Amino acid sequence: MYFWDGQRWVTTLSPDGRHRWNGSAWEPVVGPAYSLAPFVPARPPRQPTSWTRPLQVAVAGWYLFSAIYAAFLPFWMGGLMSQYVQQSVQRQQAAYPPGEGPPPGFTEMMTSIMSSTVWLSAVFALAIAIVAIIGAWKRWTWVYYAVIVLLGFGVLGLTYNVIDLISGGTLTSAQSLQVPQWARVVAVSSGVVGTALFVGMLVALVKRGPWGTKRIS
Repeated sequence: MYFWDGQRWVTTLSPDGRHRWNGSAWEPVVGPAYSLAPFVPARPPRQPTSWTRPLQVAVAGWYLFSAIYAAFLPFWMGGLMSQYVQQSVQRQQAAYPPGEGPPPGFTEMMTSIMSSTVWLSAVFALAIAIVAIIGAWKRWTWVYYAVIVLLGFGVLGLTYNVIDLISGGTLTSAQSLQVPQWARVVAVSSGVVGTALFVGMLVALVKRGPWGTKRIS
């Protein structure tokens, strides 16, 4: 059915499927004419290298930290969100003419919306962390690329947080959101670790491949 031409396997059938090459001449094929697609050997699977396990552990550890942080974030930020909503409503009331203002219960409604948003964000972050940890364990290629993209956005966030930390919260204060100093320190510290992981994963991708694996023929 096939013969090795020195570089690849080639079908012995002619393009019209009516003759077969016997090594020296074409012979008519007995029976109805048929054709075969050329044989394409399967690509060898990727094999782990010395880089693979450290990358898996690093990604899984990073997202384990992210999951824990996301799980506790609503409890840490709940009071801050309530304070932010109250300050915003007070500024709006001061802008209204005397005797007018937001309807009763407006502050409670906005506080509930903000709290729900924080909880939904935490659940979404937990889901991403779980998928990333499973993907690191199973070495899913698409998870590797997705993690690189997410870490790349984190690099941009690190730049913002560093400027905010150095300026003493100038950026966040301009948004009327007084973020605690510990939150800025955690954001910058985690951003540095995330940036280091981003660089390491990018170097591994260029030099070897996803999860530091290589195709070995």
